Amino acid sequence: MKIIKHLARVLVGITFIFSGFVKGIDPWGFAYKFTDYFNAMHLEWLQWAAFPLGVLLSFTEFTIGVALLFNTFLRFFSWLALIFMIFFTGLTLWIAIENPVTDCGCFGDALVISNWETFYKNVVLIVLAIIVFIYRKNMKGLPGKKAGFMLSALSVAVYAAFVIHSYNHLPVFDFRPYKVGVNIPDAMAMPADAPQDVYENIFYYKNLNTGEVEQFTEENYPWQDTLNYAFHDMESFLVQEGYEPPIHDFRIETPEGDNIIDFFLYDDNYVFMLIAHDLKKSSTKSQEEINTLANWAMDNGMAFICLTSSLPEESETFAENYEAPYEFFNTDEITLKTIVRSNPGLMVIKDGTIVAKYHYNDIPSPEEFEQEFINK
Repeated sequence: MKIIKHLARVLVGITFIFSGFVKGIDPWGFAYKFTDYFNAMHLEWLQWAAFPLGVLLSFTEFTIGVALLFNTFLRFFSWLALIFMIFFTGLTLWIAIENPVTDCGCFGDALVISNWETFYKNVVLIVLAIIVFIYRKNMKGLPGKKAGFMLSALSVAVYAAFVIHSYNHLPVFDFRPYKVGVNIPDAMAMPADAPQDVYENIFYYKNLNTGEVEQFTEENYPWQDTLNYAFHDMESFLVQEGYEPPIHDFRIETPEGDNIIDFFLYDDNYVFMLIAHDLKKSSTKSQEEINTLANWAMDNGMAFICLTSSLPEESETFAENYEAPYEFFNTDEITLKTIVRSNPGLMVIKDGTIVAKYHYNDIPSPEEFEQEFINK
C-alpha cells in the first residue's frame, strides 16, 4: 500500500501541475474559455470575472499539484485536491451529457480531449485523490519537510514569473495552430485521403393509408412506394467526425464581403498583419510604434493591414482618431483571439509562413525588424 499511496500522490500532483501550468501561461486563452462557459450557462453578466477567475483557478491547480508532488502541507492540500475533484467531476459529467462546449479547456490548448474523455479522466483522478486523502496523515517520505517546502516555493515563484511574462508579452509556449513556423496554406489544406464526416439520416414518411408519420433508416425508407407513402421530413446526425485541418476558419474579408486571403498568403515578401479583435478595447499605448512600422513597411513595398471583427464604421473612426495609415479588413473574432493573445498584436508572414508574432508591448522598430529578418 505504501507504493500505491505515494504513486497516487505523485500522479495527482503531476496532473494538477500540468493543468495549472498550461492554462496559466496562456491567461487570456483560459479567460476566453471561461467566457464560453458563462455564455453556455446564460451567465453573461459574469464575463467581467472570466480573466481573474481563470488566473485564480490555474494558480490554485498548480499550487495543489506542487504541494502534492513535494509532500508539502499534505493534510491541507489533500482536502483541497479532493474538493476540487468532487466539484469538477460533477461539472465534467454535466458537460459530457449536455455538451455546452466542445472542449472543456482543462488542459488549455496543449492537450485537447473530448468531454467524455475528460469525465473519465476525472473519475480516475478522484479515486487517486481519495487514496491521498485517506493516507494524508501517514505520507512520510522524500523529499522531506524542509526540502519539500523550498522546492514548492521555488516552483510557485517560477510559475508566477512565467504567468506574468505571458500576460505582459505572449505565452511562453504556443500550442495553437498559428504558432511561429506554421505555413498557413499547408495548415488549411485538406488531404485527398482525409476521412470525411459520417452522418446517419433518419427519414420520416407519411403513411397515406393511416395518416401516421413513420420513421425509416437509409436501408428501408420507402422512396419508391409513392402509392402508400409521401415524404414528410428528414434528420441528419453526425456519428463520426472527419478530418478537420488545424486552420479551417481563417478569412480576410473586405467591407463588401469578398475573401482576399490568398492575396496576402502567397506574397513572397513580408506581410504585416495587425490583429485587433475589438478596436473599442484595443490598447493604443503602442500606436505610435505601430504607425511608424506600418509606414516603413509600406514605403518598402511590404503589405501592412489590420484584421479586426469590428464594424467598418468603427475601423474608419479608429483610423481617423489615431492616424492609422493601413487598411482594415474583417476576420472572425474567435480566429483573431486564437492567432495572438494580445489586443492588438502583430503577426508577420512570408510566403504564407508565420515568421514572427508580437504583443503590443513588443512592437519592433523598423531597425529592429531589419536586423532580425532582412539584414541577418
